Amino acid sequence: MNEETTADAASRRSFRLHNATVPARPLEPALYLVATPIGNLGDITLRALETLAGADVLACEDTRVTRVLLDRYGIQNRPFAYHEHNADEAGPRLLQALEAGRSVALVSDAGTPLVSDPGYRLAQQAIAAGYRVIPIPGASAPLAALVGSGLPNDAFLFAGFLPAKEKARRDRLGELAAAPATLIFFESPHRIGATLLAAADVLGATRPASVCRELTKTYEEFRRGTLADLAAHYQQVENVKGEIVLVIGPPEPVETDEADVEAMLADLSKSMPTAGAATEAARLTGLPRKVLYQRLLEIKNADGR
Repeated sequence: MNEETTADAASRRSFRLHNATVPARPLEPALYLVATPIGNLGDITLRALETLAGADVLACEDTRVTRVLLDRYGIQNRPFAYHEHNADEAGPRLLQALEAGRSVALVSDAGTPLVSDPGYRLAQQAIAAGYRVIPIPGASAPLAALVGSGLPNDAFLFAGFLPAKEKARRDRLGELAAAPATLIFFESPHRIGATLLAAADVLGATRPASVCRELTKTYEEFRRGTLADLAAHYQQVENVKGEIVLVIGPPEPVETDEADVEAMLADLSKSMPTAGAATEAARLTGLPRKVLYQRLLEIKNADGR
């Protein structure tokens, strides 16, 4: 983040589209969170290119990865490394740049910054210090997987990576089992088979899902089916490769009689506290925990407990 002359800055503030060089306007002081392609380098917005070229400081996870994108579009801005291993040192320097009235652009290796990457900490610090934080939207692996999966998209929940350990993974799936939304996870290729087996067991073998692999890249693949079908397939596949997004459809609505729900709440409350009983009833019925919690309080008040 060396100082540069106004002439030097002006000369590098441009980007290339085909054979045309496009000047980039100077940016107002702020932290810009710039989405970059998740595979196909053509998936970049004009606003993102102008931001990458015009920022006073360009921060990224891996300078080698970002350099490929910059070279593709003739951007001369020099990237500065900011990642989880140097955040304690690099973060304050970026905040100092904002304090000096400079513009800072932040990119991840692929996709939208802050989504399962270390940029969240820097954005929090910038907001707390009173600096503007401006998102520059674009490519997003969870959204690309969702719309390509063919599963319901009126409500969805992005849950990042599932735990690596089996018990913790199953516990997390159990917490999300009754969520009335399509579930979206990142998963590593060497764990996808085990995750599908656990999901089929915890969420139900017939629940629809889609394994979305290598999105926007040459070997992009959407494999759709039930969790059981997908689990069986990936038990037979060796050396699964590429980045994976797992999309799982929402649970089927369950018609539950009110008297049955009250009986369940009363029974659960005998062996666990009110909050725990409401949580377990929500998992079993798919009904909102808040509603069940309130109903259980009403039952206890009516019983004089």
